[in-house]
Formats: sequence, structure tokens, C-alpha cells
Amino acid sequence: MLYAILTLALILLIYAPQLWVRHTMKKFGDDVSDMPGTGGELADHLIQRFKLVGVVVEQTDEGRDHFDPSGPAVRLSPSNYNGRSLKAVAVAAHEVGHAIQYHRQERIFELRRKYIPIAMGFRKMGELLLLLIPVLVLIVKVPALMLVVVVISLILQLMGASAYLIMLPEEWDASFNKALPILIEGEYIQEQQVSAVRMVLKAAALTYFASALASIVHLGRWALLLRR
Repeated sequence: MLYAILTLALILLIYAPQLWVRHTMKKFGDDVSDMPGTGGELADHLIQRFKLVGVVVEQTDEGRDHFDPSGPAVRLSPSNYNGRSLKAVAVAAHEVGHAIQYHRQERIFELRRKYIPIAMGFRKMGELLLLLIPVLVLIVKVPALMLVVVVISLILQLMGASAYLIMLPEEWDASFNKALPILIEGEYIQEQQVSAVRMVLKAAALTYFASALASIVHLGRWALLLRR
């Protein structure tokens, strides 16, 4: 009974934040009739307004909205690049917020530059080790060694997930110190739309957190299995 309760709690922890983010994005994803432009057009306008020389706006795969400093480029998914929804406008402003951090060389942007490669590296190494376990079982056939490999894999993935959590201040800054004031003060959104945009910006800021939380809870499930 206790194991079932713990398993249910883990499932809720894994999916609740991600489901909330997806629900929020979908809820405010319909085009607004009086929206003056698309997310892509707003991003272009803001780049010119803040004189972010060299930054371009590009379309990317759905759900892959991000700012790439190597471009440098603000990349928006088709629904946000071409859409006239509150989601499109808010996400575009959020990614431009990262571009502003980069252009101004703000110290907070170093969190992304420093920790995203580390997070991805640790997670990939940990996942690779887990994939190699069946092969090692056939070759080595030493249970103790298998346990060591699993533990090392979990540690690597935990380190990767923790690196994503470290970036939360940067995401929050892009949403609420950059994007929201820009949208309100520039009158890009109406007063009655502010609360909805706040929700979208919160979802945008918590996307990495939701992914990291899922990774950490996934590690907890492995830990429970190892104790059996």
C-alpha cells in the first residue's frame, strides 16, 4: 500500500508541472482578433526597439522556442511565430528577454551559457549508461557491477537536473523583469490581458524547472526500485 501511494505521488510530481505548463500554453493559444501583429513580428519589433544588433528572429520546430546565443537568434515555434495569441506574444517577449540579457552581457545570462551544456552533458551520459546496462549484463554478469553502473547513472542525471534548476533565476528575469514590463509599458497588451500574460510568462519561466523536476523524480523511482 505504501509503495502504491509513493508511486502515485511520484507520478503526480512528474506530470503535474508539465501538464500545467501545457494547459496554460494551450489555454491562451487561440488568436486574438484585435492583436496588432504576430509573435514573430513583435520579436522583430522589440529587437529593433532595443537595438539588439545582430540578433535575428527565426522559425523552429513546435515546442522548441528558445534564444540561441550562438546565432544569436530568437527562435519561435510556428504557432508563436505566426500566431496572434497571448501565448505567442508572451513567449516572443520572453525569448527577446533572453536576447536582452545576452546583448547587455548581464551576469544572470551566464547561468544559461555555463549550465545548459553541463546539464545536457550529464543527462546524456547518465542515459547512455542506463542503455548500456543490458549489454553489460550479458557480457559481465556481475550483479554488483550492474548496481554500481546504475548508481553512477543516477548521480549523473541528478547533476544534470540540478543544473537546470540553477537556471530558474535567469528564466524568471526574462519573464518578469524583461518581458512583462515591456508588454505592459509598451501597451502591446490590454489591461484585461495582463493576468493571462502573467500565467503564460510563468509557464515559460518554469518549463526548465518542470523538466528538471521530472528528471529528479525519475531518479527517485529508480532509487525505490534499487531498494527492492
